[in-house]
Amino acid sequence: MQQLPDAPAPGLTSLSGFRGLRAELLVALKKAPHALTARELATRFDLTPNALRRHLQALEDEGLVRYQREVRGVGAPVFAYALTASGQALFPQAYAPVLTAVLQAVREAQGPEGLRAVLRAQWAPLVEGAPDRLRALPLAERAQLVAEFRSSQGFMAEATMVAPGVARIREHHCALREVADRFPELCAAEQELLEELLGVPLERTCHIPTGCSSCAYVAREPAVDPDRASDVPPSPTPERA
Repeated sequence: MQQLPDAPAPGLTSLSGFRGLRAELLVALKKAPHALTARELATRFDLTPNALRRHLQALEDEGLVRYQREVRGVGAPVFAYALTASGQALFPQAYAPVLTAVLQAVREAQGPEGLRAVLRAQWAPLVEGAPDRLRALPLAERAQLVAEFRSSQGFMAEATMVAPGVARIREHHCALREVADRFPELCAAEQELLEELLGVPLERTCHIPTGCSSCAYVAREPAVDPDRASDVPPSPTPERA
């Protein structure tokens, strides 16, 4: 069993102020595609549900976690936990009001395509030469490096191989959420950036602005021989929030 850590200091406004299990709980709830029960979390952290509830109660008292009654199949309803708006706000938000004003001015002057061009120019120095260096690597390694790059920007990204020649990059946090809600060009530019880095087209299967808990992209290696196109793995089923 894990040893229970001390409670964090009150009044914390960023994830960096939390230590040990409570920080891990916040991250687990952020990454989860749906609310999690105390039993589900206890299994994940090798604790008893009662021991874990003490930490969930502390996070609830701070207004960071809430629980809701859910019916899951046959049986009694369960209580499942999720982050509140204050809990979501603990994760980095890499935007400022001035950014919204600037993007609005660019879009009014140059239109949506002009705005996308500005965004591409902004990100270009960050990835200069990267596509050439990545091209020789297998898709799994390219996807992992791209996920690490996006995580360094605050997007909590991870990469997984879902089939031979098919990788998924999932971003559990949008560091530009409020801006992206107003400027869908940001999401389009992001997809172009990831496609450039990976060297293959991407299919977006989940999108935070539409209600999903994460943004997910599927990358698929092209068929080597056009006559063997049937060997390419089928498109994944679109995800639900």
